[in-house]
Amino acid sequence: MTTTATEYKLCELMICAGADAFIGNGEVLATGIGVIPRLAASLAMKTSNPNLMMTDSEAWMVSEPNAISGRKPGDGQHKESWMGFSRIFDNVWGGKRHAMVGPSQVDQFGQTNISALGGTYGQPKVQMLGVRGFPGNSISHKNSFCVPAHSKRVFVGGECDVVCSIGYNPERLPKGYSFEDIDLGLVITDLCVMDWQGPNHQLRLLSLHPGISVQDVIDNTGFELSISDSVSTTTAPTKEQLAIIESLDPKGLRYKQLLNNPAGDRR
Repeated sequence: MTTTATEYKLCELMICAGADAFIGNGEVLATGIGVIPRLAASLAMKTSNPNLMMTDSEAWMVSEPNAISGRKPGDGQHKESWMGFSRIFDNVWGGKRHAMVGPSQVDQFGQTNISALGGTYGQPKVQMLGVRGFPGNSISHKNSFCVPAHSKRVFVGGECDVVCSIGYNPERLPKGYSFEDIDLGLVITDLCVMDWQGPNHQLRLLSLHPGISVQDVIDNTGFELSISDSVSTTTAPTKEQLAIIESLDPKGLRYKQLLNNPAGDRR
């Protein structure tokens, strides 16, 4: 039996919504890049999908997710096996992975950018990480997105300034690939939960966080969304989920991820 929490922070609502992205995935490697995605994957492993695989962020497979804060040198972990780079790549290329990442830009096709902003390709206004593993990841396994500040600066009109990952754009599909090979999961933001299951893989609004309206989401998105007549409210965390999150982050790094650490219910 579970009890719905009445007081929770927005970051915790996003963590619980993010955990839902891994439901039904079975035995795949769950990779959460960043505090909220990592806690979301860890929560899923301890609740809705115990078959998930996780690493200690280095090379050990663990049967219990490690806490992201409060660990001391010498603290043990539940090691299961070694997963060096060669095995990681076998896993990635074999499609047995689900990554939750935080792109700097997302466009109408589900393409993302973590490389550079503005200017030209040769001389951008802002240089960031580079494409990293995004190109190969996007054609090899499932990817979900976590966006802590939903705005038109992130959900851009047209295309991303630099296209780092493949989405549902027929002009950029690699030779021999089809939309059936692209697997984009949930999009978790500070306003709502979305997915790419609208008409022709249009970004679809699934639920609104408490206190957020459909118009709020429309006003902060640079392209048209698929919106049903009845959009649900994002499910509040349970007390049991919050207890697990606290055990995984006893020092509260999650509270530093969103500006001013807002409440989950903003009504």
